[in-house]
Amino acid sequence: MQFVAQLSWFFKKRWLFYVLTVLLMGCTSYLNSVAPRLVGNTVDLIRDGQLTWEALRGTVWLLLGIAVTMYVFVYIWNNLLFGSAVLLDKLLRERLFRHWTRMTPSFFQRNRSGELMALASNDIQAVSNTAGFGVLTLVNTLVITTVVVISMIVFVSFKLMVATLLPLPLLALAINRLGRAMRNRFMDAQESFGHMNDHVLESISGMRVLRSYVQERDDVAAFQRVTTDVMDKNIRVAYINALFQPAVSLIVGVSFAIGIGYGAQLVFRNEITLGELVTFNIYLGLLIWPMIAFGEFINILQRGNASVNRIQDNLDQQPEVTEPARPVQVEVPDRISYRSLTFRYPGAGSDSLRDVTLEVERGDTIGIVGRTGSGKSTLLKQLLRQYPIEPERLYIGGAPIEQMALQQLKTWIGYVPQEHLLLSKTLRENIALGKPEATHEEIMRALEMASLARDIAAMPEGLETLVGENGVMLSGGQKQRVGIARALLLDPEILILDDALSAVDARTEHAILETIRRSRQGRTTFIATHRLTAVTHARQILIMAHGEIIERGTHEELMALQGWYREQYDRQKLEQSLLEGDKEDQER
Repeated sequence: MQFVAQLSWFFKKRWLFYVLTVLLMGCTSYLNSVAPRLVGNTVDLIRDGQLTWEALRGTVWLLLGIAVTMYVFVYIWNNLLFGSAVLLDKLLRERLFRHWTRMTPSFFQRNRSGELMALASNDIQAVSNTAGFGVLTLVNTLVITTVVVISMIVFVSFKLMVATLLPLPLLALAINRLGRAMRNRFMDAQESFGHMNDHVLESISGMRVLRSYVQERDDVAAFQRVTTDVMDKNIRVAYINALFQPAVSLIVGVSFAIGIGYGAQLVFRNEITLGELVTFNIYLGLLIWPMIAFGEFINILQRGNASVNRIQDNLDQQPEVTEPARPVQVEVPDRISYRSLTFRYPGAGSDSLRDVTLEVERGDTIGIVGRTGSGKSTLLKQLLRQYPIEPERLYIGGAPIEQMALQQLKTWIGYVPQEHLLLSKTLRENIALGKPEATHEEIMRALEMASLARDIAAMPEGLETLVGENGVMLSGGQKQRVGIARALLLDPEILILDDALSAVDARTEHAILETIRRSRQGRTTFIATHRLTAVTHARQILIMAHGEIIERGTHEELMALQGWYREQYDRQKLEQSLLEGDKEDQER
């Protein structure tokens, strides 16, 4: 069975629980088959006028004992079975989440957020339901049917049993066809649910933009179209689902009609007694649930198969960057070397970096400037190992970066992008994200370095202020400074500021950079920026265009070249002077 094969790792872990469940279900089914015989014998005693008070009392007590024993057995196997299903739910969520944390950016470009949310919610629920209620219905169907059919043959009549079960092949045929249709339609419904999740996420995160462009009505209309599609596809699932029970009930009704009609003839022929006919019909009644359950089992199984395949397809996607088989140990990242590095993003039609060569000594500050799209961020992201690169093109501490342990690399680097992810938690928790054990003094020191201490002091809740969804309660500049404080708290060997000061004013930028320069003596810093004043103190400034380093040097050397750098620097200084002049006029 495909479902069992996909989850073999789990069933091997919990095999004993499932074996005990099956054994207890078997015992329960056997005890359940005893009661009809007792009732049938009592009917025969009544018909023959031989029923005594002692016999009746003994039968009643025996039935009560059977009921209590069955209650205990059912309680135990319910805990074993559904406890295993809940554990599977937990393990699958953890496995998915752990898998996602290892993925590179390409994975999240291929898989929408809404689709991933659907996997972690609806699909896992469908799989868990199959491992719980699905197994229950399957085992119940097999065990009860086997016990009851044997009891029909041994204690009543083989001929009557065969006659009443003749319609069952029709049931199997109907369920097989309905099951295939259910699987396909359920897959479509799950994909549509993923699209709806995507729309909700995008709308909530972009609500300010939607409102600024007065697009609320259009977005609501678009969401209505998405939800209509979800509804339509779920209705198509419901149509198939609605056919299962009527088909089962129809065939069960036919079986009952055969059982009563043919059974009455056998009583008239004295081939069976009236009590045996009553026993047989009770047995037949016991088969109603397994027949209905079998139809429900196929329904659940098809949903579970569809969902487990979707989950497995996601888990089968491997990260493009993996741990080396034998990681090289590097004590200190004393030198970073780019050696004729060329890089192209997966699926891109052209190179984003071309033949980049760069030597960086420990303690250097490297400035990277250039127009938008020139390759500044791409150059820095190579240090983060988010994408695979050609072997032996990037070295840290004398070792090729692809031969280094990813965890070691991550502990060395503090990365501050332009757009920061802030969690819906307090400022303290956001700043201490990479170092949860940080003391209050360490956090305050990082805030001072990021020029954020005054802002937080002005907030009523201080560090306990909730920042809201993705930092909605903070300004753009405050978000960036939270990201800088988060990185500085780690005191990393390599600090990367990727246009991380674009939303702060020039004076605040100067204060932050001056603090970083003083506090990070002997540690390496990369600064990618559009504002040239941010890199004038750098030991080396790189000018990039079309993925290439077209000029490099100190601030003084580049100014002397009278090229692009000089032109941009003079223009930005003029703009800054004009802005400061306007500000002074307004203050007067």
